[in-house]
Amino acid sequence: MVETETPPNFGAESRRSRRDVIRAFGGHLITYLAGGALTAAVYYVFLAVGLLTFRHRVPYLYMVVASNFVTVVLVYPWYRLVVFRGAVDSWPVGYLRFYAVGLTGLVTSLAGLPVLVELAGLPVLLAQAFLIAVSVPVNYVVYRMWAFRRRAVRRTGDVPHTGGRIDTR
Repeated sequence: MVETETPPNFGAESRRSRRDVIRAFGGHLITYLAGGALTAAVYYVFLAVGLLTFRHRVPYLYMVVASNFVTVVLVYPWYRLVVFRGAVDSWPVGYLRFYAVGLTGLVTSLAGLPVLVELAGLPVLLAQAFLIAVSVPVNYVVYRMWAFRRRAVRRTGDVPHTGGRIDTR
């Protein structure tokens, strides 16, 4: 009898190991918090570098807009592939929804930073940290219910509907 070796299925193994890692870190909430930390770090790096590079030549609110755009482009794959797996929209549609939610953070920054920086005298990065902390819970709900919604099957029939639950863990 000749034994043959089954060729490995690297795609399935890769997906399985990614799920195992995510489960080990506590699932959805941890991946969302990690995504938030990643987003804040990327945003702060771009904002700080921009503020240091352009100092008083470019207003800080322009740097906020540019940093926001670059950050959203860079972190979308993390949210799509890790945090909100199972989203039903295509990548471009999902990105537009993701950026729409990101715009709420941008509007919060554009409205709140002048108050905190100009009137309260806080440094830009400290004021921005405060505004991010305030907006995180609101953004999470909007991401979960709208930007990365998942179709679910109602228990009473086979009619798909859009629900707020992203994953079934």
